[in-house]
Amino acid sequence: MTTNRLDALPLRPELRGKSPYGAPQLDVPVRLNTNENPYPLPDALVARIAERVGEAARDLNRYPDRDAVELRTALAAYLSRDGFEVTTEQVWAANGSNEVIQQLLQVFGGPGRLATGFEPSYSMHGLIARGTSTEWVSGPRRADFTIDTEAAVAALATHRPDIVFITSPNNPTGTAVDRETVIALYEAAQAVKPTVVVVDEAYVEFSHADSLLPLLDGRPLLVVSRTMSKAFGAAGLRLGYLAADPAVVDAVQLVRLPYHLSAVTQATALAALEHTDTLLGYVEQLKAERDRLVTELTALGFDVTPSDANFVQFGVFDGPGGAHAAWQYILDRGVLVRDNGVPGRLRVSTGTPAENDAFLDVVRGLKKEHSA
Repeated sequence: MTTNRLDALPLRPELRGKSPYGAPQLDVPVRLNTNENPYPLPDALVARIAERVGEAARDLNRYPDRDAVELRTALAAYLSRDGFEVTTEQVWAANGSNEVIQQLLQVFGGPGRLATGFEPSYSMHGLIARGTSTEWVSGPRRADFTIDTEAAVAALATHRPDIVFITSPNNPTGTAVDRETVIALYEAAQAVKPTVVVVDEAYVEFSHADSLLPLLDGRPLLVVSRTMSKAFGAAGLRLGYLAADPAVVDAVQLVRLPYHLSAVTQATALAALEHTDTLLGYVEQLKAERDRLVTELTALGFDVTPSDANFVQFGVFDGPGGAHAAWQYILDRGVLVRDNGVPGRLRVSTGTPAENDAFLDVVRGLKKEHSA
């Protein structure tokens, strides 16, 4: 006899009552709910991917480079573009930044250990923590969604976490974290005990502010994680990476699965890195469109959270049905945005100019109807 009821299975207690992470995947004309880059890869890059994958295919009877040295070297060169040198030994890559997060929690978290982040933030930090039997405690934010540094420092002293997550730009709010805050939290954490501090920079290429990567200098327990899903327009690739002290890179290899990055993944990522300048040109277009969304939504009278990412959080929806009713109104008119569960708020990804125009037309109607 089979069953599909989770509560009938001998699950670990921390997983009972939980739901898997995921956003709705609906067939609608305009999908602006998962922070994807809306531009398809350019033809020249598609051709180069085919070449590199074709070369890799000749050796698919063999295991891939277990340590992905060529890819890590290319990622280090990319990270070093702005003048702060990163070496191959400081870089690690995995199947999406979520696997990077999981590996960090497997090494530095686990039973009897505690992780903290500042919510609302990327929900996978807490979900992966629970999945690795790491206790999760949420830290404080202000009403404007910035981190309350003084309160956060006090929380670190109270909870004594083993790993701290700081998301900058933050998801779902879009707010960036200034370097002084990160320094203060890093120092506060180390004052209690040796603590790994992870700065999740999945959206940093879209930010008005500089990367926090230079803060790695002199901070051996600081980690900066990145992804190729957003700026590189490669969400389907599933390639994430981190930069840290070489000792941290050695540590995550204690838990990585053998040959975890396929030869095809490595070849595709290397091809994408060859076209960095072209792909970052798309990022500049998206930044301009993101800023247009902020301006237009503000002019319509919405409360808009300043954004350094490729999405915008807006509200406040406090009428009948709240944010979910507004989400449904927008969906019924062919545009899918994200209801992230932040009270009274929705999040819209930056699309092409035409997609953004379609979204703005719908929310103008929403605003007009709610003002009537």
